[in-house]
Amino acid sequence: MDMMKKVPVREQDPKVRATNFEEVCLGYNREEAEAEAARCLNCKNPRCVQGCPVSINIPGFIMKVKDGDVKGAYDVISEASSLPAVCGRVCPQETQCEGKCVRGIKGEPVSIGKLERYVADTAREMGIKPQMPAEKNGRKVAVIGSGPSGLSCAGDLAKMGYDVTIFEALHKAGGVLVYGIPEFRLPKEAVVEKEIDNVRALGVKIETDVVIGKSTTIDSLIEDEGFEAVFIGSGAGLPKFMGIPGEQALGVFSANEFLTRSNLMGAFREDSRTPIMRPRKCVVVGGGNVAMDAARTALRLGAETHIVYRRSEEELPARREEVHHAKEEGIIFDLLTNPVEIHEDENGWVKSVTCIRMELGEPDASGRRRPVEIPGSEFEIECDAVIMSLGTSPNPLISSTTKGLDINRRACIIADEETGSTSKAGVYAGGDAVTGAATVILAMGAGRAAAKGIDEYLRAK
Repeated sequence: MDMMKKVPVREQDPKVRATNFEEVCLGYNREEAEAEAARCLNCKNPRCVQGCPVSINIPGFIMKVKDGDVKGAYDVISEASSLPAVCGRVCPQETQCEGKCVRGIKGEPVSIGKLERYVADTAREMGIKPQMPAEKNGRKVAVIGSGPSGLSCAGDLAKMGYDVTIFEALHKAGGVLVYGIPEFRLPKEAVVEKEIDNVRALGVKIETDVVIGKSTTIDSLIEDEGFEAVFIGSGAGLPKFMGIPGEQALGVFSANEFLTRSNLMGAFREDSRTPIMRPRKCVVVGGGNVAMDAARTALRLGAETHIVYRRSEEELPARREEVHHAKEEGIIFDLLTNPVEIHEDENGWVKSVTCIRMELGEPDASGRRRPVEIPGSEFEIECDAVIMSLGTSPNPLISSTTKGLDINRRACIIADEETGSTSKAGVYAGGDAVTGAATVILAMGAGRAAAKGIDEYLRAK
């Protein structure tokens, strides 16, 4: 075995997986996992841990895998993470833990994410559960939203002995894990629901179909229902559009709506009671992970799918793995291209998109080179669906119905980075509701930080 290279991970064949919604990556078996774990140098000063937003003891769990001790590895991970099977699949390890791995200096870093997934999946198959929490202290905390930040905050607080209730607006718990990330990247029943069951096993109660700001308010939770602290982890689900002519045409979707119909409502299944458009030719505007998810979903629904992105491949914000998988499956990338108008037919449905070629100029505030239009380079792409994947912002419903809760100009709640505390005493916030759309693991890190902040606040109180 070449110790400088990762043990390859098995995947579905691209031509086969492009026609189904089954998981693309098949993960490691025991032999592969133990061989990959043996590549870890077990550094005395592990830089990988510094790169992990939830500070998992990475060498600690990998050494357990190397020794064949799955339960021991799972216990180590569970000290820091409530969602290891999720993180092992969707975390951008290449820019976090694996990006700091010493093995990566002269060779390939250790496959930390794939090893985390192996531990979580194997522990689930063996019936291993997280360790039970401390004795209940009788103090009530409310968590708004059952996405990654809410589940992490609730799990940590439950382990400390708090009586935690999560309030979820949708009919299923999981937030972006169930409505945003497709089945072929993150299986819902086999993975997400089982992870949520583990959080419930800690004593966390989850109430669905409760819209904070409509069903009840944060002020009412504190003043009338006896909650001593509240964590807001409601995410950023409000989609953005370009504001170009024709955006009101039938067949123009936000990526949020398109993915929610498919993922949460199971609209991709033949027996689904929730309809979804099955495009013949689809244009997805954007270059992030959500754009890749939307494009790969449209492809599986039968569409020739184009990703239109105004910068070059080097600037694509999506994970390299997601771009690689999309290309393998046959997604067409129209880079340095931007839509300027959507055209509709006589019935009001999308029939084409006019795009313009771009070139990269000087860097903008983000540090990326600014795309500049090339005059006279317009061309048309015929299509019957356009999916806008331009990012999202927090819904202002919660902030507008809570007294004394400060937000910034982007409608994000202002919260302390280290503790999650907001301008309102006893109210904490984290994840996309604070930062705008970001990653699952950063939201989890914010949920953990807020749990610690809430514990310190309530102890002092």
